[in-house]
Amino acid sequence: MRTINEVLQQKGPHFNYIDRNATVLEAILVMKSENISYLIVNENGNYAGIISERDYTHKVILENKQSANTLVKEIMTKDFPIISSSNTADQCMVLMNASKTRYLPVFDEMEFKGIITIHDLMREAILQNEKSSESMKAALTDKSLKFY
Repeated sequence: MRTINEVLQQKGPHFNYIDRNATVLEAILVMKSENISYLIVNENGNYAGIISERDYTHKVILENKQSANTLVKEIMTKDFPIISSSNTADQCMVLMNASKTRYLPVFDEMEFKGIITIHDLMREAILQNEKSSESMKAALTDKSLKFY
């Protein structure tokens, strides 16, 4: 399976940031307009965490807070497991499953590279499955192969 660096290169630089002092309402509006489920939280130009739809439902709606008065920094998630761009998609699937998360920040030495999502890994698994199927079909139609 491919490395996370290869997955990030194919994904492209889709960094959707929001400042940690923005309101949750601002964050939700950006997520809606971009049709995404998370934003990268920025603090002084650096990665600080992620705010996701799940953070919103669990920490705003269920706690009866007001989106317009709650700040991103109050509900963002900061404690995701971190991966490097040299990890494989398989390794990330195992880590994501074990930690019950949908997002993995990617860092190389202290430099933030991007986010791998559960959807990125699902697309990767589908791609691998398609490649395996094509290889299997090619082998079955190869006239030079002899089956005994």
